[in-house]
Amino acid sequence: MTMQKKNTPPSIDAWLKEAKSDPQARQEGMYLVHNGTVRQTPKAQVRQGLDDGSQITGMTFSYDEEKVAAAIAATKAREGIFHVRVWLADGELAVGDDIMVVLIGGDIRPRVIDALQFLVETIKTTCVTEIEKKAAISS
Repeated sequence: MTMQKKNTPPSIDAWLKEAKSDPQARQEGMYLVHNGTVRQTPKAQVRQGLDDGSQITGMTFSYDEEKVAAAIAATKAREGIFHVRVWLADGELAVGDDIMVVLIGGDIRPRVIDALQFLVETIKTTCVTEIEKKAAISS
């Protein structure tokens, strides 16, 4: 399987080395990495501009393995995509902790960019549960 489950983030260097040693790497002209982390600013503030005067202190994060595996398979089925690897955290996370690491390898830039965007968006919107822990900002 191309999904790793632990709360210790993977080595991107090791992932790239592994990807480049695969026989399909001869068809790949680009790799992209996404590294999502827990940020201090609430999602509603960043995405909708809604500032409730709080900051994020942590997060509870979980995911559905079957849905993630299906998202990985759908990404690998895209034209020009030859390498897909995903790592997701699980449980209680603090600000600055890694949530997700994704590596996509493919033939040309537009396909790799689109595949990365497709996979991260699919995981974030259909596969995971994120519960932000908030604290009021003291002045």
